[in-house]
Amino acid sequence: MELELKNADLKIGDKLKIKGEILHDAERFQIDLGCDSDDLALHFNPRFHDDADGAVLVCNTKTAGCWGDEKREIHNPLQRGCDVKIELKLSGDMFEVELPDGEEVQFPNRVGMDVISYVRVAGDFKLTSFKIC
Repeated sequence: MELELKNADLKIGDKLKIKGEILHDAERFQIDLGCDSDDLALHFNPRFHDDADGAVLVCNTKTAGCWGDEKREIHNPLQRGCDVKIELKLSGDMFEVELPDGEEVQFPNRVGMDVISYVRVAGDFKLTSFKIC
């Protein structure tokens, strides 16, 4: 499954709400926010079988096609085969990702992007609802 929006208009204070089902045999999925596929302010990438850390949440940036340093959260509350709601918010200098268990992952807006025009949801995830508010 893949959803790609190239004309999104997500501004500081806006939220992106995503609902869906993590596939039963999921390895990983991703939610990307930026201005195009080579310039991502946030790459949110839950992994369910990472070689180094097992189930982990990975956040990163991509500038001119080059990846930055990963931020890895060892606690991954997301489970294969479950319905989930994930909210992503651009708060100026920080991205806030609210997870289903009420936990929040924060990731710095390293590139200082104040408008997100590109959104991509891809991987082992069946999207059922997508909302910008």
